[in-house]
Amino acid sequence: MTLTFAPPPAVLAPTTTGERFPVRRLFCIGRNYAAHAREMGKDPDREPPFFFTSWAETVVPDGSTIAYPQATSDYQHEIELVIAIGQSGREVTEDRAMDLIYGYAIGLDMTRRDLQFMARDAGRPWDVSKNVEESKPLGPIHPAAGLDVSKGTVTLAVNGVTKQTGDLADLIWSVPEVIAHLSRFYRLEPGDLIYTGTPAGVGPVVQGDVLVGAIDGLGTLTVTIGPPAR
Repeated sequence: MTLTFAPPPAVLAPTTTGERFPVRRLFCIGRNYAAHAREMGKDPDREPPFFFTSWAETVVPDGSTIAYPQATSDYQHEIELVIAIGQSGREVTEDRAMDLIYGYAIGLDMTRRDLQFMARDAGRPWDVSKNVEESKPLGPIHPAAGLDVSKGTVTLAVNGVTKQTGDLADLIWSVPEVIAHLSRFYRLEPGDLIYTGTPAGVGPVVQGDVLVGAIDGLGTLTVTIGPPAR
């Protein structure tokens, strides 16, 4: 069989064991911290979680320089706990949800905020604001064994100044609840990543900014904002 063109290489995320984690799909949970929901002008009541999806190709590793994207003047940072799925499951219960997890990582959900607000106000999808090249930096994935993500400090600093601070204990929807909810709509598969939402303090970045995210037990994630995309 002859291909019309060579397929792109698989996206392989580093792990702390030295193995590579093949990335399949990204599910990103919106407004999962009450304080962030308020800063976005929304009521943080515990409504069913909502989510959007992104391409695997948006994932870039720790230490990357990412391009400032076109068509925006308000590119913003969002630091998040990321769940890496290692087992298949559909309609899993909360008490079984943790069995699907391979590990955890620090992630950034970079957002064209001006385009997000325009889409939101028009009742349109968020794709153009969220599903952006190089917009989902990901730190090394730590195997789940021995890690407790029910609590722990989450921070994001820009050029050494702390901008976001939260705690995993403040997630409106916990890790097992998020997994159980998503599995109602999709069979979760090995390679899926779930970005679980960001605490308050999101804000804009400019070329040359250095972002350092940290979550207790997961180390740090460092990203530099590079020249505009071409």
